[in-house]
Amino acid sequence: MQELRVNKQIRAKEVRLIDENGQNLGILPIEEALRIAEDRNLDLVEVSPNANPPVCKIMDYGKYKFEQKKKEKEAKKKQKAKMQNVKEIKFRIKIEDHDYQTKVRHIREFIEEGDKVKVWIWFRGRENIHPELGEKLANRIIQDLSDIAKVEKPPKKEGRNMLFTLVPKTSK
Repeated sequence: MQELRVNKQIRAKEVRLIDENGQNLGILPIEEALRIAEDRNLDLVEVSPNANPPVCKIMDYGKYKFEQKKKEKEAKKKQKAKMQNVKEIKFRIKIEDHDYQTKVRHIREFIEEGDKVKVWIWFRGRENIHPELGEKLANRIIQDLSDIAKVEKPPKKEGRNMLFTLVPKTSK
């Protein structure tokens, strides 16, 4: 957050003064602007230092800073909500049905939370000469999750692994 000059920190000789209700009071000498702000028990804050003459507003500076921090926090919160995490799940070619169902359930949970899921199918030893088994497993996973997920990156064999990425059908 940018620090603004307040009250005695303002160095200009004349300022364009805006009161707490947004009314333009015109161009006044700094001493008079400070006196008006002091009479109203508020602060004189330089909101546009680059203007000619600088624009100053009469406001409660503590309250203003509090509201700015609150807005920043809210913006950060919204940005975090939009952010998508990438989760990873690893499968083997020879996977029992119960283990398969458990891993697919985990993928489903991640997708429902709005995360991307990178699925690895891991080949060991002689399994490498049967990439069609990996494709069959990948298609089964994609089919079982087709109601809530779509394929972002299709299954592709890279070395000992086959990987693909699933994303939610509708982003929240």
